[in-house]
Amino acid sequence: MVRIVLVALLLIARGALAEILWVADFETADISQWMGRQVVDDPSNPRVLIVDAPVAQGQYALRVLVRQGDDPIHASGNRNELVGPTDDEGSEYYYRWSTLFDETYPSERTWQVFTQAHHTGCCGSPPIEFYVYGEEIRFLVRQDPYQDGSILWSTPLVRSLWNDFTWHVKWSSDPNQGFVELYYNGDLVVPLTNCATMYPGMQVYLKQGLYRNAAIVPDGIVFHDAMIKGETLDDVMPPPP
Repeated sequence: MVRIVLVALLLIARGALAEILWVADFETADISQWMGRQVVDDPSNPRVLIVDAPVAQGQYALRVLVRQGDDPIHASGNRNELVGPTDDEGSEYYYRWSTLFDETYPSERTWQVFTQAHHTGCCGSPPIEFYVYGEEIRFLVRQDPYQDGSILWSTPLVRSLWNDFTWHVKWSSDPNQGFVELYYNGDLVVPLTNCATMYPGMQVYLKQGLYRNAAIVPDGIVFHDAMIKGETLDDVMPPPP
């Protein structure tokens, strides 16, 4: 009840109560804000945990562990991910969240996806990925599920510090209608850029956690917090002090 009141007061203070579409900040102390999970069940070593430190805001955040062989959906790669809302052609939203990479996070010259917008089709790679490659964080868009895609932005990977992402997207399979825009730690790093953001005839849905090449041996630990989805930048950016 306390959390509901606090969230309501925050949204009222922003003056955009009706425009906040989804909050998944783990302040419920569980993963019930998300629509689904693709997680290995191992009570002796849980792959997703609600923790009280480190946190980007509030009292709780999510800790995600991936070990070699974790394959809860019998697909390519290893993963433990939460599943978010589904979006349709022509919709336009802002998403904001924070991610922290553990001090032990492995450096591997291959893909390690921590947030993605996945297509509803059965096969191929997703149209949008936020991932780690070696010692870089990268943001990639893809026009075809079987293409490599285009890296629109990258930054050095820094462990044990929160990375704040604010992502603006219009979902469209038409490269003249769709676009992306990205803020990183409050700075605009990808200006509004036209591109296809989904595949023709499909929807997209958000996934967050860790999904990586099955060849990676060391454990990977990442923390997520403060996910919010809204219709305007003011909806998702924190209010001024």
